[in-house]
Amino acid sequence: MSNLQESLDSFLGLDGGLCSALVDANSGMMLGQSGSGVDLELAAAGNTEVVRAKLKTMNSLKLNDKIEDILITLGKQYHIIRPVASKPGLFFYVVLDKTKSNLAMARRKVQDVEAALSI
Repeated sequence: MSNLQESLDSFLGLDGGLCSALVDANSGMMLGQSGSGVDLELAAAGNTEVVRAKLKTMNSLKLNDKIEDILITLGKQYHIIRPVASKPGLFFYVVLDKTKSNLAMARRKVQDVEAALSI
C-alpha cells in the first residue's frame, strides 16, 4: 500500500478496529489519521513519549536491537504501536476494541501495512 490514507483506513477493516494514526516520534505530531473513539492528537503525543522512553531504556541497557511493536492492553482496548522500519522516527498507532478483535490477526495486519508503506 503506497497511499497513507488507504493504509490507515485499512486498520478500520480489522475486527474491532476503532482508529489509527501515523505519528512522527520526533515531534509527536500526526501525519495522518483514520477512525474515531480516541483523541488521536493527544494519543500521538503521549505515545511518542512511550516510544522515546523504551528507546532510552534499550540504549541504557546497551541492547543492540529494535522495537518490533509495543502492545498496551487495557480493560476494553488494545493499543498497538509499531515503528516504521523504512522511515526511522515514524510509528503506526492502532486502537482496537478488545472484545471484538483478534490480536494475532491485528498485529499481522499492522506488520504487513508497515512493510508495504511507501511515503
